[in-house]
Amino acid sequence: MSDPFAIETDEATRHLSLSDSAVARLNRLIKQEGKPDLMLRGTVSGGGCSGYQYGFDFDTKSGADDLVFERDGVRVVTDTVSMDLLAGSELDYVDDLVGAYFKVNNPNASSSCGCGTSFSV
Repeated sequence: MSDPFAIETDEATRHLSLSDSAVARLNRLIKQEGKPDLMLRGTVSGGGCSGYQYGFDFDTKSGADDLVFERDGVRVVTDTVSMDLLAGSELDYVDDLVGAYFKVNNPNASSSCGCGTSFSV
């Protein structure tokens, strides 16, 4: 791999799961937009206070180097490079006193920042 910090993964671990609350929130957001073909795109890029940061956006298309994960009609798409760092993670949706946000429970992260949007491996 070209990234010295990337995690070696195999096909069995290249999976991203979605919690019940993430599925429910995404269903509501997609219905509000009125576009049933929307997918949540999750990415990992360099930056943030810990080295890598998560990014989320809606998309209607997936590319040749994308992986699509589906649960209960909700689809999440990510590129293969991001999957190297997301493998085995769970996408969750948290609504608490701090705020409401998507959270990645990432077993590959050795540490994360206080805001939960960046991590290191």
